Amino acid sequence: MELITERLTLRPFREDDTEALYAYSKDEPVGRNAGWKPHESLLESSDILHLVFLDQPSVWAVERRGDRRLMGSVGLIADSARQYGSARSLGYALGVDYWGQGYMTEAVRAVLRFGFEQMALDLISATCYPDNPASRRVLEKCGFAYEGTLHRAELLYNGEIKDHLHFYLTHEAAARAGL
Repeated sequence: MELITERLTLRPFREDDTEALYAYSKDEPVGRNAGWKPHESLLESSDILHLVFLDQPSVWAVERRGDRRLMGSVGLIADSARQYGSARSLGYALGVDYWGQGYMTEAVRAVLRFGFEQMALDLISATCYPDNPASRRVLEKCGFAYEGTLHRAELLYNGEIKDHLHFYLTHEAAARAGL
């Protein structure tokens, strides 16, 4: 299923996306903000493409419509903190060259509409690290409410332990916000 916005096409990942995935995933700031180590090779990106992205019905490649360039990923996955079927967790990553241009806010809004309207979700959660204010701004612009900090929540690939800022958006709040 494709989702179309003013500037973006959100589409399923394809086998031929390995090079584009590697191009944005090899940059240290992308991995640091998303919680994974930067990709070190095309083979690693290919493995991750097959393990994480391919054949996932609610995970999309973020492609710019003007030049069809793959810029990142966005998706709704199981929410490990909420043990019922109508809640999902939002995750996303965007290549450094595309930061600060509103692309991820645009992509997230489309995914939220899909989640609430097509998947009949009643709650979507998201987390980000305290030292990632850009991700927090995306969530706040999309109507998410802050629900708290989980301290020392994650051990990263580099040995650093990070807190998680937790956010949520209910179907009702999204409707009130016009999403």
